[in-house]
Amino acid sequence: MRIARPPLKSFALLTAGLFAIGSAAGDTPLSHTEQILWTTSTITLYDNANKKVLEATFDRLREINDRMSVNTPGSELDPVAAAAGRAPVPVTDDVLLVTRKALQLAELSHGLFDPTVGPLIKVWQINKAHPDVPKAADIAHARALVNWRDVVVDANAKTIFLRRSGMELDLGALVKGYAADEAARILSASGVRSAIIDLGGDIFALGRAPNGQPWRIGVQNPDAQRGAYLGIAKVIGKTVVTSGVYEHYFIKDGKRYHHIMDTRTGYPVDNGLESVTVITKSSMDADGLGLALFCMGKTGGIELGKRLGLGVIMVDSSHKVYVMPGTKQLFTVTDNDFTCAN
Repeated sequence: MRIARPPLKSFALLTAGLFAIGSAAGDTPLSHTEQILWTTSTITLYDNANKKVLEATFDRLREINDRMSVNTPGSELDPVAAAAGRAPVPVTDDVLLVTRKALQLAELSHGLFDPTVGPLIKVWQINKAHPDVPKAADIAHARALVNWRDVVVDANAKTIFLRRSGMELDLGALVKGYAADEAARILSASGVRSAIIDLGGDIFALGRAPNGQPWRIGVQNPDAQRGAYLGIAKVIGKTVVTSGVYEHYFIKDGKRYHHIMDTRTGYPVDNGLESVTVITKSSMDADGLGLALFCMGKTGGIELGKRLGLGVIMVDSSHKVYVMPGTKQLFTVTDNDFTCAN
């Protein structure tokens, strides 16, 4: 059995030239890195590099983490799960907003993206030291508890109610994206016009690079070590987020079992895709939609991506890259092992 958990999904390509140009302009980059949101998070300011602004931004990230992280005991999701089948539970605006977004995505994807996937995530335990394939009966029991339509959100009372005992909310697919959006909001409001927000590979490229050009963001090669990229996206004031089978997985008897669950079967999604990258203005949208498109597969994902006008890059197991028409001017394949299929 082999276990792999590369922490990054996509990564910022900040070349020496960009650093040099930023310094020449009189702005010394200011950066801070912290283990938060269950990953390594780094924010780098390239103008208006104010330490207090950076501290305030990380304070906000910690607040979001404490409220919604499924890996943090005492988060607001714990009492919601504990009261499942019995009573609604009051939550903060943060949890309410992200839950409502999750339910919208569930409806868009016909339940393939489902924020009540918590029981399945728990039974698989992909991130434990020695993961294994669960018993079929345990998978069936967990899958029976997954149904986004059983989540009742009362916006006026600011409560969440899970209709059946044993249900759990897992907002992990959206939390980092929401946090990145909040970081970008705080920085923009403080006058920062050029920054990279990297929350474990969820990249928000604020403004332009220090040389005035678009940021160059490398999209991870799903078959290679962290830092190896298959292509480069050029963006201004947008986020680049990738979901893929290479992030958290283990291999048993020659088969890969990864962390993205198919709510129809209770097993990891198996549709021939290796990664889906979304380029858009909202990191939370990119986070959730990337996962939704991945779960929907190439045909359904491309159809929904076109309908929503998203920048989408899909990579399949045969190294074919599918790029949405509106994204082709933003993205270039640079690895000869990959070919554009459209």
